[in-house]
Amino acid sequence: MTSLNLCSLVVMRSPHYLRTLPLARLLKQKSFFLFGPRATGKTTLIEAALPDALVIDLLHTATYASLVRNPSALEEIIAARSAQSSQSRRGASAVHPSPPIVVIDEVQKLPSILDEVQRLMHTRRITFLLTGSSALKLKHGGANLLAGRAREARLFPLTSAEIPQFDLVRYLNVGGLPAIYDSTEPNEDLAAYVDTYLREEIKAEAVTRNVGAFAGFLDAIALSNGQEIAYESLASDVQVSPGTVKNYLQILEDTLIGFRLPGFTATRKRKALMRSKHYLFDLGVTRHLARGGAISPKSKAFGDAFEHFIVLELRAFLSYHRLTHELTYWRTTSLFEVDIIVGGTWAIEIKATDHPSEKHLRGLRALREENICREYLLVCFCEHERLTSDGIRIIPWRVFLSRLWAGKMIS
Repeated sequence: MTSLNLCSLVVMRSPHYLRTLPLARLLKQKSFFLFGPRATGKTTLIEAALPDALVIDLLHTATYASLVRNPSALEEIIAARSAQSSQSRRGASAVHPSPPIVVIDEVQKLPSILDEVQRLMHTRRITFLLTGSSALKLKHGGANLLAGRAREARLFPLTSAEIPQFDLVRYLNVGGLPAIYDSTEPNEDLAAYVDTYLREEIKAEAVTRNVGAFAGFLDAIALSNGQEIAYESLASDVQVSPGTVKNYLQILEDTLIGFRLPGFTATRKRKALMRSKHYLFDLGVTRHLARGGAISPKSKAFGDAFEHFIVLELRAFLSYHRLTHELTYWRTTSLFEVDIIVGGTWAIEIKATDHPSEKHLRGLRALREENICREYLLVCFCEHERLTSDGIRIIPWRVFLSRLWAGKMIS
């Protein structure tokens, strides 16, 4: 089978996944910005969750040209499409909601349209869903972010809870972008995604003149995925200044390609490091950028990817359930470490071992002495859950994720 090219990757419809983000329910409360990296499935989600919505796609050349010349034409476009849709539905004996939900896709391409959106929200009581694959131009270009009139939601790659018969080894290798997870040639499609989407996205956003240096930075940050960022060392590897590295990291966050995990510094008995760790948004993309081979169980690469996977699951869970707990990690100058702390309450160590031992509990026990967190968990490949004599819960990863997505682990 021939691998997907860029165009087919964009339009390919993967098998329907029941996504966790409750888009229709959220829009009953307020208008929303919906951000997510390209190919995470925003269009498919909107089609499934909002079948009656009026969609205005700013990638459509004629629509974009019309609104660039005259943003106030938005009201006329909405009125015309609403009337057309209502007429069609009356013929089908259906009732169209009034006023409709209006989706503006790729809103970052025309930030000036947000002034007109705000006016229509006020005068016409229209609920808007404003989608984009990058928040950079909106946040740094002085765009009207609607001053609290619209909230923000994120769509991430598929999670374990959204994939029937979830295959961990496949996920650690190819990641969770729907079209790539389902592909018969995922490596070819990851290459197309990375080379065309990520590198070209940065060029299209015009956020750096030195695209070549940024491409080298992407490769270097993938090799440093999940590690503490030493700006001087990374800058030397990429042959740019430390200030440029900090700017590049901010670009990754603004374009939703990466995120940072700050250091947890609330401990007193042991001095904590303040450096942040940095992660990329998808496991398959990370492996491709790092030029890694196939990830096999029992390898170091498997352990690193498994930790990354659990971090991504926690991040998506908190976002989809509208929970504001901060994700941090803890490491001390004496090298005690806990992989992730959720809201200062849940301390979680992540190990790809089926025989957890005392060495795997070392960081949790050191943090427990501080008497800060409420729960101490070791997530691993053990067969049965158990509780140590000092209150650390050792839990199989499937049980942990099942309880997490059922809302029984973190609230």
